This record gives sequence, structure tokens and C-alpha cells, in this order.
Amino acid sequence: MVDLISIRDLDKKAIESLIKSAQEIAEGREVDLDGIVATMFFEPSTRTKLSFQSAALRSGMEYIDFQPESSSLKKGESYSDTIKVVSGYSDVLVVRHPKEGAARLAADLTDKPVINAGDGANQHPTQTLIDLFSIKKNKGRIGGLKIALLGDLKHARTMRSLVYGLAMFGSNVTLISPEGLEMEPEYIKELGDKFSFKPKITNEPNFSEADVLYVCRIQQERFADPYEAKRVTDQFRIKAQDIKDAKEDLVILDPLPKLNEIDSAIDKMKQAKYFEQAHFGIPIRQAVLEYVR
Repeated sequence: MVDLISIRDLDKKAIESLIKSAQEIAEGREVDLDGIVATMFFEPSTRTKLSFQSAALRSGMEYIDFQPESSSLKKGESYSDTIKVVSGYSDVLVVRHPKEGAARLAADLTDKPVINAGDGANQHPTQTLIDLFSIKKNKGRIGGLKIALLGDLKHARTMRSLVYGLAMFGSNVTLISPEGLEMEPEYIKELGDKFSFKPKITNEPNFSEADVLYVCRIQQERFADPYEAKRVTDQFRIKAQDIKDAKEDLVILDPLPKLNEIDSAIDKMKQAKYFEQAHFGIPIRQAVLEYVR
């Protein structure tokens, strides 16, 4: 039994193995597990929570759904005590929490496998596996592709985890973000030291050479001036006319929920693969449950 707290917990060989397993599952291989998964979500979720629950059921497991708003947390019970109690009722804990490090703490508190379903602006490893699987599924490979990551790269945990995976596989990455919302230079340097990662960094939303465009929203709440927030959001919104200058076989991904970062007209275009991407959450998370068990 192992935990999956960060994409750093996996090397390239392990990621390739998980992607292969997910592909086999998507093609019809059955997963035969037993036990109970506790989905412990301390902040809202649609795709991650439901796909983990669906993955559990499709793999022969059951799940119990922890509801913080109706739990003893409202009486003052601590997070640590809650984890210890629920771990006694389940065989795998899937934890999402707004505070960075919460999943790692949960793993330290129990001998049951813990899967990080997102901790603050830190890590979201299973989303990264979905993203890499989606890229491989659509493009046949990950390494060597030109991949543009566009949006708020400072606060988006999906981007932070994904860029680690892309650096590991040797993708040619362009980081596109508004001024002040760039990915931390220290993190990029760390990836450079580890993987010889040298991304292109720009504040101009141009992705005409990209094979894959991965978009996340501009978090308007981060701006002190609402007018500046709207201006930047409009500048970085992907519109249908923007796709005319892109490669014909461009793949557009988004971790969802999709708010105002992509015009709805793009949903019907062949380049839009984000709903398919969300559905890949089931075979990937089945593979992850198999891995941690």
C-alpha cells in the first residue's frame, strides 16, 4: 500500500505504467478490488469527487462520502481526529482540502493509503495523470510536443503539478500568464535543475505554434482592481477567432470547471477536448486505486 500525495511521488516509469493501465481499463480490462473508499472533500468538487466514486464502484469497491458541513467538525473536532476516525471506517482515503499540506498530514496520521485530490494551490497529482493521459491519447506522445499553459500560473495547482510532469517527459513548454500571475521562478529553476527544463515565458497570449493548449481561468479575486481583473480576463479569454491562427490539429484542454476562460462557441469545435479529458478521470482513477492498493 502506498500514498499518492504529489506528482513527485511518481517517477517517469510509474507514470507510464499508470497511463498504460488506464488505457487497458478504458479498452475494457476489469479492475477487481475490494474495500471502501472514503471521499473526504473539505471544499467543493464535481469531477474529482464523482469520478473517484465512480472509479471505486467500477472497480468493485464501495465508498463512504464524508460531508464536512454535517460532521463533528461543526462541533469543534480537529482535522487530525477526523482523519484518524474515518481511516478506521475505510481502506483508502481520498482527501481534498483548501490548505496546502493537508493531504500529507493525513498520510502521516493513518496507515491507510491516502490520495491527494487537491491541497490548496499546491498539488493535484491525479489531475496531472488525467492531463498526461489526455495528451498521449490525442497526440500519441508527450515528449517533444509544443505545449502552451495559459492562465493564472501562480495559483493554479493543476498547472503546478502538470508542468512537473511535462518537464519530466521533455515537452517544449510555453508559460503564458498575465503579469504578476507567473509561475514562481524558484519552482521553474528547480525543474530546470532536475530535468533541464527551459520553458518559454511570456505575458502575451499567443499559441499559434502549440500542439496542445492547456487553459485555466484567471482568478479575478486575486486582483485589487475589478476593472483590471476584467481587462486581463478578457485579454486571456480564448475566443473562436483565436483558433483560426492555430494549428489545425491543436488540442485544447482545461481542468474544468470552465467559467469565462474559453468561449462556449469553442465547445463544438474539433479542437476542444476538455469534456473528453474530464471523462478520462474514471480509468485514470481506477488505475490509481489499483496502484495504491
